[in-house]
Amino acid sequence: MKNRLTARTLKAKRNGEKLFCGYITLGYPNLSFTRNMILRMEEIGVDIVELGIPFSDPLADGPVIQAASEAALKKGVSPADAFRLCRDLRRDGLRLPVIFFSYYNPIMSFGASRFVREMKKAGFDGLIVPDLPPDEDIEFRKLISREGLAMVFLASPTTKDKRLIFISNASKGFIYYVSLKGVTGIRKNLSGDLGDQIRRIREVSDLPVLIGFGVSDPRQAHKASRCADGVIVGSAIIDAIRRSGGDIRKVSRLVERLVISTKSAGLSRGVKDRR
Repeated sequence: MKNRLTARTLKAKRNGEKLFCGYITLGYPNLSFTRNMILRMEEIGVDIVELGIPFSDPLADGPVIQAASEAALKKGVSPADAFRLCRDLRRDGLRLPVIFFSYYNPIMSFGASRFVREMKKAGFDGLIVPDLPPDEDIEFRKLISREGLAMVFLASPTTKDKRLIFISNASKGFIYYVSLKGVTGIRKNLSGDLGDQIRRIREVSDLPVLIGFGVSDPRQAHKASRCADGVIVGSAIIDAIRRSGGDIRKVSRLVERLVISTKSAGLSRGVKDRR
């Protein structure tokens, strides 16, 4: 079966479309909400779901996602719940690409080979491990590749040109551009050199580049998508879940606005974005 993530990003690139990836924390505020929110995201027009696995010692997550992870961990949420959830969603007809976001420790605790097999069986399409550089644990990368899954790697403002080439060659689906130094979180403004940084990546890679870390509202999503191939939004969605008390209608309204703003960046630039 064709990988849903790589198929979706390839289609977007071919058609000059912008991509919206929405992040949610597994089990926050509960597993039922996670399931229903993913289904709602597909209806709204989200292109990719990034499903974050709660972890007690996150490296890249800011306070909003940390708090969501802590709440989910207190309820005993684990990777096994993610596999079960995705498997059920696929049985119910979900076609949306779903990426597993996890730190390396839970993967090793679960067992790397078993973890990859379960990902494949459950219907995941890709994996992001923010504390696993592309030149570490090559055998794990081979496992991912053999199962037809995509591994997405991160680039940042401090990534050197030679390193960008290495990241581009290792990544599948897209490159995750970390737009600022520090952890995830809601920001008032985006970095002023986004355009230059995205151009620098495009000089060495044909993969779509999605901007994450700090994209916090529809205006920023539109602005970021004008210079990149789309955005990843996490903290703003998690904060909306918290503020709404898990009201899926209120969260959906924000996500829908983010999707529209992201997509309109492609329409406003037309064929200029097609490469």
